[in-house]
Amino acid sequence: MGRLDRPDLSGASPEVRAYIEALESELARQNDPSQAAAGGMDAAIELIEPAEPPTTLNVVTISAQGFAKRTPRHLYARQRRGGMGIFDLEATGDDYPAFLVVLDESHDLLVLTTLARAFHVPVRQLPESPIRARGTSLMTGLSLQPDERLAAVLPAGRGVGVALLTERGYGRVLPAHVVGQSMTPGTALMRVAEFGMLAAACWTAGDGDLFVVSERGIAIRFPERGLPLPGGLAIRLEAGDRPVGIEAVRPPDGDAVFLLSADGRGSTRLMSGFGANKAPGGGGKTALKSDRLVAATAVTPDDDIFIISRLSKIIRFRANEVPGKEGVVQGVNCMALRADECTALATSPSAPPSSTL
Repeated sequence: MGRLDRPDLSGASPEVRAYIEALESELARQNDPSQAAAGGMDAAIELIEPAEPPTTLNVVTISAQGFAKRTPRHLYARQRRGGMGIFDLEATGDDYPAFLVVLDESHDLLVLTTLARAFHVPVRQLPESPIRARGTSLMTGLSLQPDERLAAVLPAGRGVGVALLTERGYGRVLPAHVVGQSMTPGTALMRVAEFGMLAAACWTAGDGDLFVVSERGIAIRFPERGLPLPGGLAIRLEAGDRPVGIEAVRPPDGDAVFLLSADGRGSTRLMSGFGANKAPGGGGKTALKSDRLVAATAVTPDDDIFIISRLSKIIRFRANEVPGKEGVVQGVNCMALRADECTALATSPSAPPSSTL
């Protein structure tokens, strides 16, 4: 192939120009001998202007096959909503980033598998890495069965109870001590043969509501105490639909839940506009107009939102850039994508006002 000259991009949209310029920048970085060892933390600091003072908070990125890395949160500069993001976990082949967690480096990850087994993994067990890094296997020492995969990853010890949601739409709430530090690794939390494999989980306050949402954007809200102790139906799913997320919200008006579609559109759905059912097990109603919803998380206006894509582009922006809505909407552009799709998200309280932005 002959030499390709850069075409005139003046007529292209800002999103297309930004995407091309980001690719050019990444290619230049990879072809620069001085950046050949970009696995070092110093190189990452030179490339990324900190969005806040150094912090012990880490962004943990985990692939579907269990490769994980942790990177200090302050190395992820904030962008405007709708930006392209930067390259993060260096996943390979069919593996892709599937989980995002933001927590302190001194804490543990609560790792839950599709067979509803629970494990604690200290964050410091993962080597500190630059933003663009391969990471190490999180699965070492977990002794998973051949058909067992990661289903959910939570910061350990964040609530009074832990709520579980299976692929068949069944739920269960357990007291937090069941998955505490004294837990036997691999403890089974639910009867998957009866209720289905685990699909999602969240921490609860013990006396609030649960918001359950499906891939088609159908959701239900009900009191968490309405679920039977052994487990029961949380949401009645139509054929071809599947659960995506479960989140704890506070009555009477609740909080807000950020909903993310694969196409990079998102919406902050205010619970004041989403009435609660008296009991679980209903068919739900539309929470977001979406062909494929991929993630949901409780959010406040003071949070930062982190979104990652299948091609491992990650973006950080303030939650208040997505106005809360009480009604059903299609969402707003949160991440610019091209031949890509969003796979996971996380929230974290924003940096103190004294931070350098």
